[in-house]
Amino acid sequence: MTPPNSTTEQDIAATVLRERSRLGNFIRSRVRDPTDADDILQDVFYEFVQAYRLPEPIEQVSAWLFRVARNRIIDRFRKKKEVRLDDMTDDDGEGCSLDLLLPSADGSPEDAYARSVLLEELQMALEELPASQREVFVAHELDGVSFKEMAAQSGTSVNTLLARKRYAVLYLRTRLQTLYDNE
Repeated sequence: MTPPNSTTEQDIAATVLRERSRLGNFIRSRVRDPTDADDILQDVFYEFVQAYRLPEPIEQVSAWLFRVARNRIIDRFRKKKEVRLDDMTDDDGEGCSLDLLLPSADGSPEDAYARSVLLEELQMALEELPASQREVFVAHELDGVSFKEMAAQSGTSVNTLLARKRYAVLYLRTRLQTLYDNE
């Protein structure tokens, strides 16, 4: 007589065999250290086994595996970072530049991939901000415009501009927190 979970175990084994090579190549193309790449691959399959046994089925297994792999790559990269946004900024957000927080575009494939994912998430989060907050954040962080220059150009007080940026930073921190939760 066949144990009740044999179908589940067979499905898991078949998926691992089918996806292992492609998923391994995906991870190795983004993670320089082969040991780290193997660890990530094992973590992804461990999570898959755990999730597969839950009552709610995984709809698109391949897409799910690649999404988990992408998240594990980012997590691995983030664990190597020693400085958090909260530690680099003062209360008005003046202490750091956004570019200092992003992985180098000229770095490893892992860095480039993490940077592209973070920028994509940031772009979506920026689009959710009210226009006045987004404009101040983009002008100051991305374009390097000082608050005094913005005040002179717009006729808006520096304190109002600082408040708008502060609200934007608070929203972005909350919105993007999921990227930092697994540190």
